[in-house]
Amino acid sequence: MFLNINKKERALIAAIDDSGRQISYGELVEASVDFERVIGKRTLIFIFSENVIGSLVGYVASLAARVVPLIISTNTERSLYLKLIDTYLPEYIWVPDACVVDFTYEVIFSKYGYTLLRTNHVAPILFEDLSLLLPTSGSTGSSKLVRHSYRNIEANAENVASFFGFTAKDRGLAILPMHYTMGLSVITSHLWTGATVLLVKKSMLDRDFWTFFKEQKATNFTGVPYSFEILKKLRFTRMELPDLQIISQGGGKMNKEMFAFFAEYAKTTGKKFIATYGQTECTARMAFLPSELACEKTGSIGNAIPNGKLYLIDDKGMVIDKPYIEGQLVYEGENVTLGYAYSAMDLSKGDENHGIMETGDIAFKDSDECYFIVGRKSRFLKLFGYRVGLDECEAFIKEAYNIDCACVGNDDYMNIYITDVSLKEQIQNLLVIKTNLIASVFNIIGIDVIPKNESGKTLYSELN
Repeated sequence: MFLNINKKERALIAAIDDSGRQISYGELVEASVDFERVIGKRTLIFIFSENVIGSLVGYVASLAARVVPLIISTNTERSLYLKLIDTYLPEYIWVPDACVVDFTYEVIFSKYGYTLLRTNHVAPILFEDLSLLLPTSGSTGSSKLVRHSYRNIEANAENVASFFGFTAKDRGLAILPMHYTMGLSVITSHLWTGATVLLVKKSMLDRDFWTFFKEQKATNFTGVPYSFEILKKLRFTRMELPDLQIISQGGGKMNKEMFAFFAEYAKTTGKKFIATYGQTECTARMAFLPSELACEKTGSIGNAIPNGKLYLIDDKGMVIDKPYIEGQLVYEGENVTLGYAYSAMDLSKGDENHGIMETGDIAFKDSDECYFIVGRKSRFLKLFGYRVGLDECEAFIKEAYNIDCACVGNDDYMNIYITDVSLKEQIQNLLVIKTNLIASVFNIIGIDVIPKNESGKTLYSELN
């Protein structure tokens, strides 16, 4: 069964959420059997996810029953998820009970606070090894999806559990959302080892978050750079957290000062600070920096995870062997996904990547074979750890206001150049709605004309 959940001790608690609901491994197996009995075939399902038991059950049960889920956020804007439904034609939808009223589909059954709905769609043809679909762009509702195989997910879970050293005694705090690849990696790596997942919906700014953290004796948690900014403001390093053993960072590059601050905190308190690096296209994690190197190699992503391989290539595709020479980072491993999907027809495609992924990130390695990311080749940012497509944001603006615009930026903010400054507030509000990010990351700049070349392509370098 998926993640070998049927081989775990049945009485062990698989997950607890911050509402107080919990589920054992035995109950998780039973829920998976229920899914398989009710659905009865290989098909496509949409999971509207939250960090709660019901969402977890839908994910695990779907994969155990060889039903292919697309996981999206419950907070996805209605027009965006309806577009996804029209594009991919799921036969079933798994939603929180409170969301059932938003649909007119047939109710099949309800369990753990979630309800299974059957649509009137005939599911598309699915590649035999297709296991999971995840959006590429966080919360912008793009129809571009990453296609995962069954081995992708289990290889990631096994490798991540290995370098963290997880055991059945661990209690991992899952603060990142399930529809986000890093959040899902936290869940699967703990389930792989028979550990307990602590699912959290509450904000770190909520007092109840810390009550749950302490009462449930969390042994580790993973955050994105923005998470660590909040932790520092909350004076996290002064808290008494005797059960906490590992602090892990992923989801984008952390600034050196913050990195060094938490590395030093871990060193002085006997905990481990482990920086990781990954992408949805590689089932979350590709590299990690061992905790003993955190203070020495500030800002490094380390080297490849177990059973993976990292190297650099130049513009001609030739491997770069020498240290301190920048090139595009390439990863090889079983967690490299099958490829992308843009429509329902693409779900029948096989493996297009064959275990190799050109990451689009520019990096160098030092003399100790530790890698450092210096920039990106492609057109996306990671704002607060969530990947946001610059081209998609431009499309949102152009469609809404019929004006020319250009989006550039870095992992701290996005600059949006527009030719009608009177629309500044409206465009900022639009992007907040489309991305679910805060307004301060969007810097709107008025400009007379967007620079173009002779073929009409935007000259982004002139804006940077």
